[in-house]
Amino acid sequence: MMKKEGKYRSEILLNLLVIMIRKKTNQQQKSFWIATDELQDKPQITFYSKLNELFEKISFGKQIRKICEPYYSDKTNCRPPIDPEVYFKMMIIGFFENLRSERGIASRCADSLSIRAFLGYTLTESTPEHSSLSVIRKRLPQELYSQVFSIVLKELRNNGLVKGKNLALDTSVIEANASLETLKNRMTEESYGEYIKELAKQAGIDIEDKAAVSRFDRKRKDRKTSNKEWYNPYDPDAKIGQTKDGATDMIYKPEHVVDLDTGAIIEADILLGDRGDTDCLTERIVDAQTRLIDISDNPLEEEPIETVTSDKGYFNVQEITEIRSLGISTVIPDKDFNRNMNKLTDAEVVAVESACSAVKSKVGRALLRKRGMHVERSFAHVLDCGGQRRTTLKGIKKNRKRYLIAAACYNLSLLMRTIFGIGTAKQWIANNNFAFNYFLKSIISVQKQFLYFLRFVKIIFCVKSHRTKQHSCVFFKRSSYVF
Repeated sequence: MMKKEGKYRSEILLNLLVIMIRKKTNQQQKSFWIATDELQDKPQITFYSKLNELFEKISFGKQIRKICEPYYSDKTNCRPPIDPEVYFKMMIIGFFENLRSERGIASRCADSLSIRAFLGYTLTESTPEHSSLSVIRKRLPQELYSQVFSIVLKELRNNGLVKGKNLALDTSVIEANASLETLKNRMTEESYGEYIKELAKQAGIDIEDKAAVSRFDRKRKDRKTSNKEWYNPYDPDAKIGQTKDGATDMIYKPEHVVDLDTGAIIEADILLGDRGDTDCLTERIVDAQTRLIDISDNPLEEEPIETVTSDKGYFNVQEITEIRSLGISTVIPDKDFNRNMNKLTDAEVVAVESACSAVKSKVGRALLRKRGMHVERSFAHVLDCGGQRRTTLKGIKKNRKRYLIAAACYNLSLLMRTIFGIGTAKQWIANNNFAFNYFLKSIISVQKQFLYFLRFVKIIFCVKSHRTKQHSCVFFKRSSYVF
């Protein structure tokens, strides 16, 4: 009987566990009515509200709609298009929120109340989807993105943040949206994976072991992956090169031309990954000068560029000579310490000697220090903090459009820091946290000082009470002795 009762109890417990453990079912929310004045649709003052104040001041939306008007239809019997101002604001949000994909940008804009207010959308309106962002990006040409960059740069000029006298330029690395595993040979159309497996099979390695094949590819002798021999069919513009951490991958090369007096980006571009730094260097300097003339109120009175500073990778005798012929001094170290001057022309000798003397001068050393500070800082903000280190777009034209907006956002951040004292949304949050922490620390310090004061008063009171007790005892002894 006892065994049967224990058996029945265990079965009952098992049945109870089966009843208690249930999978959560998703229930649909039924419609209900809430007054709109009870909803939190107007967030507190944020970074994006300050950014909207700046856009209203410079008429950003009006200028954007004016330059985008030729690319939109005048028909009224069709679906209304998305305001181009909203599109560019969403791209700006992608920079400040460190979002590299258009899907992430669309998701972030739909979630945040402050960003919805920045875009001009209420709670009942749906924000643009990522597919709409792709359609608009394809519709607008690269020249229009360059005009948007000039709009922001001109506002920097009006606030004294563009001097245009001392410029510096440098390149960095962007990881392309392409893989080495999908490379194909230009002659045989053989894939890179098949090529490596064939070499591994000849070396006696099991080709089914992917780790062993990958290890063999990394350590094999005379390993050369040339862009002349291999290409990526999914992104032909991406080239084989070294990334920032030294690994080999498909890359692009972004280039910045920076004002050394203020740190503003004057010109930004994306180059092919296998292109040399010295290729068409003079043309890029001329493009920067053209940009400065375009944003000037008096183009005829625009002062020319005085100096161009860069590292030794940009040193080329012909390019240095051409830049000097334009009346621009170069502060670029010569990578060849034992250069034979006898093989150069008189103009080339003068250009090389002036560049070397400029590098050794006090002014030249100061410009090189500023280059290391401003140029590297611009790359850190745009690539690492602006979501541009690894791209999700394929093709150099698409990446140039997105990168011009990212460079404009960097200049916008510099303008916000000058006007409001805060340049990014994260800095706004950090500043608020710092103010709150400072307030708490001040309260705690006042409390500690008050406690110290009370302790000091208590000690004084105890000392005085102890002295009065001693005096009373002495008086009592003396009086008893007299009587």
